[in-house]
Amino acid sequence: MRVLRTALGVVTLTTLCSGARAQENLAQKPAGPDTQATSPAPVAVSLKRAIELALQNSKEIQVTKIQASVADHAAQITKAQFMPNLYAGSGAGYTNGIPETPGGRAPSVFNVTYTEQVLNEPLRGQSKEMQEQAKAQKVALEEAKSNVISRTAMAYLELGKVRHSLELLRAEQDSAEKILQVTQERQSQGFELPVEVTKAQLIKARVVQRILQSEEREDELEVFLKYQLGLPETQAIEVSPEDLPGEAELAGDNLVAAALANNTGLRLAESDVRAKEFRLKGERRGYFPTLELVSIYSVLAKFNNYSEFFNRFQRNNYNAGIDMHVPIFSAQIKANIGLARVNLDAAKASLTNKRAELTAEVRQKTRRVRETDAAKEVARLELQLAQQNVAVLQAQFGEGKLNLRDMEKARLEENDKWMAYLDANFRKQQAQLDLLKTAGQLDKVWQ
Repeated sequence: MRVLRTALGVVTLTTLCSGARAQENLAQKPAGPDTQATSPAPVAVSLKRAIELALQNSKEIQVTKIQASVADHAAQITKAQFMPNLYAGSGAGYTNGIPETPGGRAPSVFNVTYTEQVLNEPLRGQSKEMQEQAKAQKVALEEAKSNVISRTAMAYLELGKVRHSLELLRAEQDSAEKILQVTQERQSQGFELPVEVTKAQLIKARVVQRILQSEEREDELEVFLKYQLGLPETQAIEVSPEDLPGEAELAGDNLVAAALANNTGLRLAESDVRAKEFRLKGERRGYFPTLELVSIYSVLAKFNNYSEFFNRFQRNNYNAGIDMHVPIFSAQIKANIGLARVNLDAAKASLTNKRAELTAEVRQKTRRVRETDAAKEVARLELQLAQQNVAVLQAQFGEGKLNLRDMEKARLEENDKWMAYLDANFRKQQAQLDLLKTAGQLDKVWQ
């Protein structure tokens, strides 16, 4: 049957095709106690709920979280050198001659060492650089979430479109079959040429081809959504035709400002510049003195022959002080500064290009949304015109002024316009999602 759907402003064809398919599948399977276990009831999922499930079950997000955790721990390694570090150990060994070890320290039965960096600007610069890189991983996590939302929403909307298209195509198949039957009857009576039969067969074959292609795409989207949502493979999914929330309709200028503030790619580029600035600042201060607190306690043994080489033997020894280095000339520091400066210049250039490209990209995608919206309106009006034409022809058919074949051809044209409208609507939704993702607003639409 056909009913009026005010949200689209056109008459909408609605059927229970999914339910019919489920009944056909059940009819083909033998009834038994395991039927319910092997064929669970379809679960209805809204677009918002699908996104929530995808965010909870996404493997990409889990991997990105692990990478962020790795970056946090890596940043703590360098930072830990500016904190107290206490080590205990032993340097016991046989000596013949002056007691010493490869490290320059005296052999000891037991020793305790304390170290803490107090002033080391190059090392501090590296530490701040790694901390900034750890913060950038949190931005990468937001980007991963945005990718999951975009892919899930796109697949959900396309699955709804494909299933609606399949309903229309099956109706087209019925019309094509009726046209073929009428044409064959007229050809057998000598009222039609064989070429007309071939044309009718071609129309039917094309519809069957499109049905097979749509069913294949439906299966692909179902498998993808089940994986994204964490559902079992045997679980059927029911989707509902939805439009994007009203928050998706934003002005172009607002989106440019939002993109410059929230685009994850731009934020990563800005974070990279800050990290390189920390590194350059630290390398430039490499000419400053370095200062480290050191303390050593050691227990010595007489079997290392200390009494033969020193005036007095002391078993317990403790030393505490500072280890200070003042660079007078260092080619390595100069080279480090040059490398850090080049890296910073490259990061700044990349950031400048990213801002210019992002502004142009947002404006381009804003125009794309407007174009697809206009194309959707054209498709809607063409569909409305085709429906009005069918209504006129239906009246003529009821009065006997029109034959069945012409009536079914008009319905085929109406279905084609329906298909064109569904495609135009989906293209607009695609353009909206792409624009919102670029502007960094995708996650805010479903909050």
